[in-house]
Amino acid sequence: MGQNFLADRKAAERIVAALGDVTNKLVVEIGPGKGVLTDMLVQRAAHVVAIELDRVLGAQLRMKYSGRSNLEIIEGDVLGIDFARLVGRDTGTAGDTRIHRAPKAQVIGNLPYYITSPILMHLFAHQEHIEQIVIMVQREVAERIAAEPGGRKYGVLSATAQLFAKVENLFTLPPGAFTPPPKVHSTVLRLTIEPKAEKLGVAPGAFLEFLKLAFAQKRKTLLNNVKQRYPEQAARAIAAAKLRPDVRAEAVGLEKMAKVFRALAP
Repeated sequence: MGQNFLADRKAAERIVAALGDVTNKLVVEIGPGKGVLTDMLVQRAAHVVAIELDRVLGAQLRMKYSGRSNLEIIEGDVLGIDFARLVGRDTGTAGDTRIHRAPKAQVIGNLPYYITSPILMHLFAHQEHIEQIVIMVQREVAERIAAEPGGRKYGVLSATAQLFAKVENLFTLPPGAFTPPPKVHSTVLRLTIEPKAEKLGVAPGAFLEFLKLAFAQKRKTLLNNVKQRYPEQAARAIAAAKLRPDVRAEAVGLEKMAKVFRALAP
């Protein structure tokens, strides 16, 4: 599968600027590719960890930045990265006091369509070690992540992202910003970690499984989806949340969905 590398340096400036001041922070870059974002990150951040799956690109990056003491390149899959260990290590050189044992990481990257959801879920699983995430994703995927309840684009990805973070749709880039140009537009999102599970009174893991059930078949009503696992309690739980029996999951926000979930608890 081919890769589309960011080539527009002005766009790269805007993307890196979305992280804010990273002078004393650890930045984790997912999929640095040819290093367009990396060029700017190493000039601004205290420490940068670039995770590159492609070994050839990883070797090229290592040679390109051999003189940079604040950059570490990890050749591997981000899905295998333990952010607790990554963030907990000492970073920086002996003479650089800007950052040691960063409390939380800033994450940035261009995420391929086919693996956007798994990467986001991995990041959310390590959300206590991450402050914010700035990502480029396919525009249609970005619209789903940022969608509000009540529209057809609102689904399990929207609900999950908004359970863990404040989602901001920043701007969209045309195919010409990349080389080779893809057939789709890409949108830059900023996700500021703001977990809501405690406020909603739900256990994150169990609630995520419930969201998958609620959105299992979007053409079905919430009641019919929930009945698959809770045949006796579903109607009562939906009524307890003051929802219509014919409501679909896409019309139900997190607060109401959490009420249904809590009403199902034994």
